[in-house]
Parts: sequence; C-alpha cells; structure tokens
Amino acid sequence: MKIAIMGAGGVGGYYGGLLARQGQEVTFLARRLHLEAIRRDGLQVHSLHGDFTIHPARATDTPSEVGPMDLVLVCTKTYSTDAVIQVMQPLVGPQTVVVSLQNGIDAAERIGVAIGMSHILGGATWLSSAVEAPGVIRQVSQFRRVVIGELDGSLTPRVQTIANLFSPTGVTIEVSENISKILWTKFVFISAVSGVGALTRLELGDFCRVPETRALLAGLMREVEALARLGGVALDADVVQQTLAFIDQSDSHIKPSMQRDVERGSQFELESLIGVVGRKGRSLGVPTPIADMIYATLLPVLLKAAM
Repeated sequence: MKIAIMGAGGVGGYYGGLLARQGQEVTFLARRLHLEAIRRDGLQVHSLHGDFTIHPARATDTPSEVGPMDLVLVCTKTYSTDAVIQVMQPLVGPQTVVVSLQNGIDAAERIGVAIGMSHILGGATWLSSAVEAPGVIRQVSQFRRVVIGELDGSLTPRVQTIANLFSPTGVTIEVSENISKILWTKFVFISAVSGVGALTRLELGDFCRVPETRALLAGLMREVEALARLGGVALDADVVQQTLAFIDQSDSHIKPSMQRDVERGSQFELESLIGVVGRKGRSLGVPTPIADMIYATLLPVLLKAAM
C-alpha cells in the first residue's frame, strides 16, 4: 500500500517506520535537517520494542512530487494543521483515506472540511515518542496503541484494511464503532497530563503522586468530561478513575510531548490541548477554572517562544 506520513516526528516517524519495515511503500513528509538526515542515513528508530533503521527511506518536503496515496497519516503538531491542509491536496486521490493521529478533538473535522469528509477516518493514538536528533526517533513507552473508526460509527472494509496494515507491526490496533468516545476519552488524559506536566516541568510519576497536584489533574479531567457529556458523548461513568489508573500503571518517567516542547522553549500545542477547553466551556456555559488558569499561566510562555 502507498502511504504518506505527514509529519515524520515522534508519532509519524515511529508508525511510518514500523509500516515501512513490513514492506509497505511509505513516504515521509519531513523538513530541513530531519529530511536531510533521513535521505542521507535513513530513518533510525530507537524503541523499547526493538531498534531498527529504514534505509533507504523515501522522504520529501514536496507532496506534489509524490502523487495520490492509498493512505495518508497526519501526524504533525496541531498548530501545523492549517499548513498541512494547504499542501496535502496532491496526496489525495478519489480513494485516498486520511487518518489524523494528532492530539486534540477537532483535527479530523478541520482536515475533512478542506479535502472532503468522505476521505476521513477518525483516529487516536497513545504513544510516547519524539525526535531525538535529525533522522532519529526515540520511542519510550510500553504502550503503543492506535484506534481507528468511521466518524458515523459504521464498520467498513477500508477500516479493516488499515487495521490489517498495523497488525503485523506489534502495535495494539483497534477498530471502534464510537470513535468520538475514543477521542474524548484520550482528550481527558492528554489535556490533563500535558497541562499539569507543563506547569510542573516534572516527570509523570513525580507530580501524579503528590495529592494536591493529583487533585488538580483530576479536576481538569472532570472539566473535559463535562464538556464531552454536554456535547452528547457518552463517556464511561468512571472515565476519570480509569484515566488516573492508566497513568499510575504507565512509566513514571514519561513526559508528554507538549511538556517537552515547553521545556525546549519551542512552540507547543496550548490552544488545541488547553485553550480549546476554555473556549468550549464558555460557548456551552460550563465553568473551566482549572483549564483557564493553566492557559493563562502558559500563554506568556507560548508568546515568548514565538518571538
């Protein structure tokens, strides 16, 4: 299958590398030094589940050089979504399937409005992985889970085809008939650990076991839960407890990608992971004091990073 990876960073580089290792025709869309290193030395992956290198690797920064794909995985940071939309059209043919594995809850819809919703599948991933150096991906989590599904909840052959692509890679791949629930369940997790992690600048285990900070974390989760329920998404009744249990079982040394970006002084996903909670809360009349506090605290950091 011809697959394009939009954003060959921690997520795209890792999953694209696994698919290429299984013999799929994968093209990595990358930029600058990362692109140069992949072209020169291949894509190198260092992972808890085994190291490997894809060499030679197909890589470009120009989608028009590639042409229509069978599958496009969008794995960029959410603040790059508009830029992706502007350049991805040459990758999309009549039968192309596009899956966003980005953080947040609205990326698939934003992309679908631009290229046609008929191309879109919903997708979510749980993974801790990052670019360690140009051309080098470091994957550090025991979990590496992908869930996909039609936005209308139907079970279609194209969903099963993509699930079958991932099955030989060792990734936990699931098909969902309620991808909205999956996306919001993940958002309960990723919004909270990203926001509180960026505030504390500590590893997951260091701030989650402090009772006062754990209460802050759970409070933000409940704000996200309230928005989901008001929007008609039937999350599990104990979604917050499940999410905290998942955190407790995870590697205590993990840092969310937004936190790592904050610590590097880079641009980060404040709007799509924290700001959106406050915006949706105000539009729906739901108080979101914790999200608003975290947003107000991190916004000057984001503005300084953009200077």
